[in-house]
Amino acid sequence: MLSASAANRIARIRRRSLTWGLAGAVVLLQYPLWLGEGGWLKVREQAHRIESQHALNLRLQSRNAGLQAELGDLKQGRDAVEERARSELGMIAPDEWFVRIVPTHSVRSGKTHE
Repeated sequence: MLSASAANRIARIRRRSLTWGLAGAVVLLQYPLWLGEGGWLKVREQAHRIESQHALNLRLQSRNAGLQAELGDLKQGRDAVEERARSELGMIAPDEWFVRIVPTHSVRSGKTHE
């Protein structure tokens, strides 16, 4: 039979191989959890994309609500159309006067701010 030291050595080798085998099994089981198709890294990445899309959606909903209100104002009355024409197109009504006040320093130098 084997001597005590040889038996002890074989037992140590078995324990080490069992330890390495279990460690390898843990690594193989953890790989899909962290790096696999539905792993934690991809879940976190998707969560970040969802947050970004949600923020974009909120911003666009706010913009759409403003445009919807403006559209309602334009459909409602002449005042909103007239205000927009005055500010964007420089509209002057037939019964109004247009007066431009020119600063004195631009008259002296001959320059205009047009």
